[in-house]
Amino acid sequence: MHIVSYNVNGIRAAIKKGLLKWLKETNPDIFCIQESKSQVDQVDASLFEDLGYHAYWHSAEKKGYSGVITFSKVAPTKVIEGMGNKVYDVEGRVLETQFKEFTLLNCYFPSGSSGEARHDFKMEFLHDFKKYIDKRLKKGEKLIILGDYNVVRLDIDIHNPTRRDKPSGFKPEERAWLNEWFDTSFVDTYRKFDPASNDVFSWWSYRAGSKAKNKGWRIDYISCTKNLEDKLKSAHHHTEITFSDHCPIDVKLRF
Repeated sequence: MHIVSYNVNGIRAAIKKGLLKWLKETNPDIFCIQESKSQVDQVDASLFEDLGYHAYWHSAEKKGYSGVITFSKVAPTKVIEGMGNKVYDVEGRVLETQFKEFTLLNCYFPSGSSGEARHDFKMEFLHDFKKYIDKRLKKGEKLIILGDYNVVRLDIDIHNPTRRDKPSGFKPEERAWLNEWFDTSFVDTYRKFDPASNDVFSWWSYRAGSKAKNKGWRIDYISCTKNLEDKLKSAHHHTEITFSDHCPIDVKLRF
């Protein structure tokens, strides 16, 4: 089972840059995108159907903003849009697809970079999302939770860990949340296979040639519950792909 996650920063723009050709060549079983910035009627569905994918959308009510889409070659047994909390669901942030072997949640966590009020909103989301997931963990569910978390986990996950201004995405309280997430319940699938590299990132600012200088942050993750860890076979960051300010990340599991 090959699963890819990618914040495309606008699916229509990514398609114009060559996303479909790359997707055809890569041919994952499941392709999850975040920040689609589109409504379902704004993209020609046949573009993905012709590649063998079923498409499931959870768009924001506000046009041109947020949104997640899950493309799957295997039809899920159940699809749930949102997490049952209208405050977040109107922004199109969580899309659940259930399969025989696991349940997958495609997520676009809020960014808090626009100011303190939005950072507070982000922290509320993290708190509420964990409560939502904790209920699932108590049932022993097998979960894969992937997407743009908008949080740096470790010092090796950012090119300048000594920076003192602590912007949103690198604030102590959100990093503590993410480290608890992985310490208690989830596997950081990339770090399972590459625990020490300090130059592998998933997002680069468009400013000051950050990508060329590899001045990036690792803020995109594929998490899985520990009851799936023995199924993991590989995990990668495809940093050569430049359809967005993020890069695709993937994981392969064998069932």
